[in-house]
Amino acid sequence: MTESSFKGRYILASQYFLYFGVMGAFLPYFNLYCYKIGFTGFQIGALSATRSVVMIISPLIMGTLADRFQTRKTIYLTCLFISVAIWCFYFFTSDFWAMLIITVCYTVFYSPIISFLETFTIEMLGKKKKSYGSIRVWGTIAFIVTVFILGKILDIYPIRIILLFILIGSALQAALATKISDVKTANNKPFYNEAIRLLKKREVIIFLASAFLMLVSHGMYYGFFSIHLERLGYDRTFTGVAWGLASLAEILVMINSKRIFRYFSINTVIIFAFAVAILRWLILSLTISPVIILLSQTLHAFTYAAFHISSILYIDSMTSDETKTLGQAVNNAVTYGLGLMVGFFLSGWLYEKAGSSALFGLSSLIALMGGIIFILFKLFDTKKGGNNFISNTG
Repeated sequence: MTESSFKGRYILASQYFLYFGVMGAFLPYFNLYCYKIGFTGFQIGALSATRSVVMIISPLIMGTLADRFQTRKTIYLTCLFISVAIWCFYFFTSDFWAMLIITVCYTVFYSPIISFLETFTIEMLGKKKKSYGSIRVWGTIAFIVTVFILGKILDIYPIRIILLFILIGSALQAALATKISDVKTANNKPFYNEAIRLLKKREVIIFLASAFLMLVSHGMYYGFFSIHLERLGYDRTFTGVAWGLASLAEILVMINSKRIFRYFSINTVIIFAFAVAILRWLILSLTISPVIILLSQTLHAFTYAAFHISSILYIDSMTSDETKTLGQAVNNAVTYGLGLMVGFFLSGWLYEKAGSSALFGLSSLIALMGGIIFILFKLFDTKKGGNNFISNTG
């Protein structure tokens, strides 16, 4: 590995570490902060829903601009520094309408960051892109460390300290991002033609439909797994162990991604991830055994980590040089934006009517639907002479 390549991996690993470190503070604790300053459940839900809508739209706009004008690093830095500046306004208000406006503005600039980061990483790795997980794993490590440390800190200090934690982490990420190498490609083909061609590809449409369903099933897990365990009578220590075990399993896949894709094609891993998701949600729906529940958490290695890496590589294989950022932005918008949003809303509605066990039963059916759509398309594509399995070389 050359010195420049090593430096590039170090910078991108630090970006993932800081990005997901910030997420480790934001996701578990920001809504709790809103609750502590007096927001109602409806107001907290409105903030979350607004974020979800912006997270679908903004990455698509920013990704399009970046690819059209070949200004990926410039827009990435702009999004980072402006989001840091906007975050500062949270320190000066606890009014709902003011925070709603801040949240919209902040999400406009913060939500596209991960799509750009995925694109930078894939481009930097080049022919070694299947070792993507060895860089992305630093994000998972940071998330685990942050959740653990902040949990201890918040036993001592007021929850408002998360605002400062997120500000410092985001500012550090912005500062280090200036060291990222901006890989520019020659615009040999008209961008808008390439963008339309990408969005009209059957392979992309079918995959996004399948991935959307996979993330809908995960929305139910992220939204109600802890509540499900509490309903079964488990304490918060057990809940923490369960979440931690899932993250550790995720790390194992991330650091071994190159080895996994050396032996298995991207499509094979995607299909296997769907099969495991069906089994995982079915187990949670049917069992109350602590041992089985903990064992099922290790399946997160496949339903999240393996599927996530595969989706990044799959979309990359479908995009031309002119649409790399747009491709990842569309993927994130449809899955982690729209998919999780639908999963959260659907789970909230069903939980009130049928309880958490029925929730995971439905999750299993949704994952089954996603897997069937993907497999049937691949079988149909093969009969027409298409490539059933994306190569596992590289």
